[in-house]
Amino acid sequence: MTSARISGPLVPELIRTLPTPELGLHLLASLAGEANISSNNVLRGFQSSFGGGYGGNPAEPDLDRLLQRIADAWAWLVSKGLIGPNPTQDQNWNRVTTEGRALAQDPAALLKLHGAERLAGPLDEALTRARTYFNLGDYETACFAAMKAVEVAVRDAAGLANGLTGTALMQQAFQPEKGPLTDTESERGEQVGMMSFFAGAFGAFRNPVGHRTVHFDDPMEATETAKPTDLVLGVVRRAKKGGEAGVERGKK
Repeated sequence: MTSARISGPLVPELIRTLPTPELGLHLLASLAGEANISSNNVLRGFQSSFGGGYGGNPAEPDLDRLLQRIADAWAWLVSKGLIGPNPTQDQNWNRVTTEGRALAQDPAALLKLHGAERLAGPLDEALTRARTYFNLGDYETACFAAMKAVEVAVRDAAGLANGLTGTALMQQAFQPEKGPLTDTESERGEQVGMMSFFAGAFGAFRNPVGHRTVHFDDPMEATETAKPTDLVLGVVRRAKKGGEAGVERGKK
């Protein structure tokens, strides 16, 4: 699900009730058209408006709390790189960054930020392309690239032919008792589960984007598809090492 498009003034009730990230995006939308901004000017503007000094409005009884919430929202925007220094002004002036302007009126802005954060930590190097596509907003290609990385890693680790792909590749690589990546020391039910896990992932996620157009409008859904591949790749790497260790033991 995506959030509603942000619009309208920042009224006291919104400031009191919205979580800081959502409040931050409302503040961002109100600042996106300004060339030069500063935390001091923003806070003094709200202080004047809510303190009874703007348009004859009565003072808000919790003015200090309102200003603290605006300050928190500003700090959140800075921490996300949506507000940054203005390179043409002195250090007291800021601007809405390029990414900030792109997100200012995006109804999925918060979801995109959360999704990017989930992919921001250390990932298997094979997922570099997938993360790049995600950051560009091409979620379908990101998911395809993530699952393709798994396919390539499994084929390489198992030493299977290039013509073997998709679920058939997973089933052969992790075939119970004799698959090249099967942990033969584990209980058979675990072996079947691992084979089913890999084959199921490809049937559910890789095959649709490989064979037809899939529209990933929700960045979190795309993240939930791409992120687990990091775990899957870790399993493949360990299975490969285990197989190599077994070969070495057999030579002795």
